[in-house]
Amino acid sequence: MNDFAVQPDPEIRVRKYKIGAIGAGMIMAECHLAAYAEAGFPVVAIASRTKANAQAVADRWKIGTVHDTPEDLIADSEVEIVDIAYPPDQQPQLIRKALASPNIKAVLAQKPLALTLEEARALRDEASAAGKPLSVNQNMRYDQSMQVLKQLLDRNALGDPVFAQIDMHAIPHWQGFLKGYDRLTLSNMSVHHLDALRFLFGDPDEVTTVTRTDPRTEFNHEDGIVVTTLRFPSGLMALSTEDVWSGPRQEGYDDDQSITWRVEGTKGVAKGTIGWPTGAASTLSYNSITETNGKWVTPEWDTMWFPHAFIGVMEQLQHAIDTGTPPVLNVADNVRTMALVETAYQSINKGRTVRLDLTKD
Repeated sequence: MNDFAVQPDPEIRVRKYKIGAIGAGMIMAECHLAAYAEAGFPVVAIASRTKANAQAVADRWKIGTVHDTPEDLIADSEVEIVDIAYPPDQQPQLIRKALASPNIKAVLAQKPLALTLEEARALRDEASAAGKPLSVNQNMRYDQSMQVLKQLLDRNALGDPVFAQIDMHAIPHWQGFLKGYDRLTLSNMSVHHLDALRFLFGDPDEVTTVTRTDPRTEFNHEDGIVVTTLRFPSGLMALSTEDVWSGPRQEGYDDDQSITWRVEGTKGVAKGTIGWPTGAASTLSYNSITETNGKWVTPEWDTMWFPHAFIGVMEQLQHAIDTGTPPVLNVADNVRTMALVETAYQSINKGRTVRLDLTKD
């Protein structure tokens, strides 16, 4: 049996560029800022739509400056990276202000980057013209099981990929602002899984998506429960399931929410779990005829997707600024994920398989 080391979390190479946080909701307070505090990334300012909320988060995480508005934060000469956790209909205008501000070296945006693929492409082009890195927070790529799985694939431990699956049966916490949009699961949850599949295997050729509404979600929505099949140029087939219903949830009903994944190759199989929403570490086990002699091996780690993956997200942007290289989670790559999501919506609307067109991306 070969003894290969795995690296579930990236090395922190740079932690010197000062961050201004825009947003004071759960994802910022519980994930971004918790990760940054653990990693030692300097957060110097915060702003939100409600200053009192920003002040409460600042007090918790010992952030020295609370601005009245996000625009004031962007203009703060101490801020070098703008980290945005804001609704996607309001995010583009803040990105544009940050790109135009001379003190801002880079921007970290939330997904979805914008409400339309056309606006996402425009932001990509504007960031390129400004000469500033615009990175998008596709944090599932930094989930520990996804990082190790990518390492297995890169060293051919599983051989040629044949079949892959991400299978979610869990209830998201839909933010209140989503009630104003007609698109729901694909744009806000499936995007994690579809982006992870792109990270692992590249761009697919064909997309087939079906959906139904979610009985639990009371506001109008186009896509509730979603199942997407991807076909890749190599012949690989991948299946992404987002069962946001996952069964009844009431007092006395035993909770069995889960996200599992599996990748089968010509030389081995890897399988695992994603720790959200249970609050546990993600897992991975693999069996390779070339590495493990047909025996299952299970590496272990203590870190979790939430919040530790957000360390990797910020580190790759800090490193990009320091080296003058594009961030790993660069906006051009994210636009291709948005194009994949848009193609999935086209498949739903047309009721058939649709080819992924990346001629503009």
